[in-house]
Amino acid sequence: MFKKVLIANRGEIAVRIIRACRDLGITSAAIYSDADKSAQHTLLADESYYIGPSVASESYLNKDKIIALAKKIGADAIHPGYGFFAENADFIEACEKAKINFIGPSSYSVKMMGNKTEARTLMDKNNVPIVPGTTKPLSSVKEGIKNSNEIGYPVLLKAVAGGGGKGMKVIHSDDEFESAYETTKRVALKSFANDDVYLEKFIEQPKHIEVQILGDKKGNYIHLFERECSIQRRHQKIIEEAPSSFVDEKTREKITNEAINAAKACKYFNAGTIEFLMDKDKNFYFLEMNTRLQVEHPVTELITGVDLVMEQFSIALGNKLTINQKDLKISGHALECRIYAEDASENFMPSVGKIFHYKQPSGPGVRLDSGFEEGSEISIHYDPLISKLITWGTDRENAINRMKRALSEYQIAGVTSNISFLELILKHPVFTDGSFDINFVENEFLSGDKKSSFENSEDETDAAALISALLKSQSSHRIKKNNSVNISKWQEQMYE
Repeated sequence: MFKKVLIANRGEIAVRIIRACRDLGITSAAIYSDADKSAQHTLLADESYYIGPSVASESYLNKDKIIALAKKIGADAIHPGYGFFAENADFIEACEKAKINFIGPSSYSVKMMGNKTEARTLMDKNNVPIVPGTTKPLSSVKEGIKNSNEIGYPVLLKAVAGGGGKGMKVIHSDDEFESAYETTKRVALKSFANDDVYLEKFIEQPKHIEVQILGDKKGNYIHLFERECSIQRRHQKIIEEAPSSFVDEKTREKITNEAINAAKACKYFNAGTIEFLMDKDKNFYFLEMNTRLQVEHPVTELITGVDLVMEQFSIALGNKLTINQKDLKISGHALECRIYAEDASENFMPSVGKIFHYKQPSGPGVRLDSGFEEGSEISIHYDPLISKLITWGTDRENAINRMKRALSEYQIAGVTSNISFLELILKHPVFTDGSFDINFVENEFLSGDKKSSFENSEDETDAAALISALLKSQSSHRIKKNNSVNISKWQEQMYE
């Protein structure tokens, strides 16, 4: 077993890994920036080391500093968490050259799957179904229009090196193409230092279904079933669940087999996720592979009883998988809500500042993975994810009810959170009956020309006003119910 592991991350995922180290008797070494001097992960780790200024490029994204620190403190391994260097092939290569174990996949696999067009080509060669589209970057607007007509509108223009939905454009006709092409290339260059773009057929009303896999260095693979991740805002997931209520046993067998084929195709080892788009007829298409631990991994842990972070450590040591596929069974249902410091009524604008009141939910079937506590600061420099609230139930309805109860107990003051918005989603009939797709939030809350399912009126509802009114009602109830909590003046004004 490793003696000391450097955790090259922050927030709730760093705390999650620190706890896994404690369970395994491994010394945990955290890194922190100026903004995180008193952060929970900094204080919880066995050892903590200053890594640089608050700006991520000078601290959590400073490859040379992190590698040098790992050598200096005698770390056997580095765990990247997710984000930052988790899927950076250059960083993994630097670890490999420095003879420091990287708790994740090889740089070879990350390179193969990191380039979206190359990954699509690889999947196509290995008979994993892909969304119809191009397998090479577009060279011009003319070529793009030609391919779009061959594929058939609507099409989706995407960055080759992209992620998180940045720069993606849906195009419905030749007339829209040139403007979308220039915009996507510009955003791609700014966000990923690579302006290559490619085309995919735009799958209408799709569900986002992903499969968790584990592979060891000896060529053994298992899957841990699927997750449904269709509740998204701005192409970012906010609610995930396992298993999917839409996927039947026959489809589950097909999609999990294809996920393992995808992992084998790039000689993958460690924890990884194969993401698919699934249409209303349950046809599914490879979207991408996340070559790391996922934010939503807890829902899989709760329905399988497998500690994925511990498995990551074991695989990194070169051990054979300790779990057989036949031993894995789905137990109950799990739901995860991402708790963000953001204002849903202001286009999900991040909220920064100090948390001056923080009361966590608890009780049967409730788990909270958090990197913050009372007195913590939400910084402008990093993702505004405060925590992940996870509930388990004997079935989906039970898990949803527990989530509603847990959200009603959760108190955060000092910054605006998305808790009330998440409560609205859980009450929505389209969510409760499972008929939603990845456009749910946009269609039900953000589209100004769509009637809301919450409204009985025959008049069309302005979506922004609707969200604001619904959140005002819900948050006013929360404030009255929790009248011992001091709400800041600007928060009071928001609900006037």
